[in-house]
Amino acid sequence: MAEESILLKKEGNIATITLNRPDRLNALDWPAQGLFGQKLDEVAGDSEIRVLIVTGAGRAFCAGGDVSAQKGRIGMKVAERRAGFKKLLNNPLKIRKMDIPVIAMVNGVAVGAGCNMALACDIVIASEKARFGQAFVKVGLVQDYGGSYLLSRLVGTKKTCELVFTGDIIDANEALRIGMVNKVVPPEELESATKEMAVKIASRAPLAVSIAKRSIYDAFDKFDLETTLQYEMYTQGFCSDTEDHKEGATAFLEKREPKFKGM
Repeated sequence: MAEESILLKKEGNIATITLNRPDRLNALDWPAQGLFGQKLDEVAGDSEIRVLIVTGAGRAFCAGGDVSAQKGRIGMKVAERRAGFKKLLNNPLKIRKMDIPVIAMVNGVAVGAGCNMALACDIVIASEKARFGQAFVKVGLVQDYGGSYLLSRLVGTKKTCELVFTGDIIDANEALRIGMVNKVVPPEELESATKEMAVKIASRAPLAVSIAKRSIYDAFDKFDLETTLQYEMYTQGFCSDTEDHKEGATAFLEKREPKFKGM
């Protein structure tokens, strides 16, 4: 059933969205992409959640768009096609604009839109079995899901051109070497390593983490150094007046773990 193609689980202040089409290597058709967007919205609207993990069921993270479903779009009217793509392409923007950190737990193949879905996340932790690639040209398509933007900012335009033009698949260690992922771990340690990272981030001051995320991307995408310094001065001043900062400073002096409330 369509509603089972994307699963959402909440454990305390950590949410996990699982792409659940293992028989298709979690390749997503338009209904599944729409449901994925709905789950992202649900997480974004839950003030209790501090970290989101995105992963795939079975042996794949996400094999991109469902090619078999694409056959049904041959001859579709341009307006209908654009409407479908608009729904699909909103998802990486939702990930990037989410107030909380998003961690991709890449358990296997991540190609095409699946690769770019992982790159849209703030942190990528990969299994040694993970594989990454921009395979679009192999089926007569071009990169989507923000790949032109996301990949080039991580590895530079030259390497992006190579990966996009060839459609080559690279292993997890090569992805780590060129800066596409944060960490590579053995398959049996992937879930524990990802949850350890999520728990650590969730234990930090949530308002500060949220502002820090926005500051990083705004500085990279929009600001020069002078503007960044001014922005940081403003955000630091704002955070200095929060209850979380008072709690953090008090806990430090009292040599105990802080209890942050996001206030």
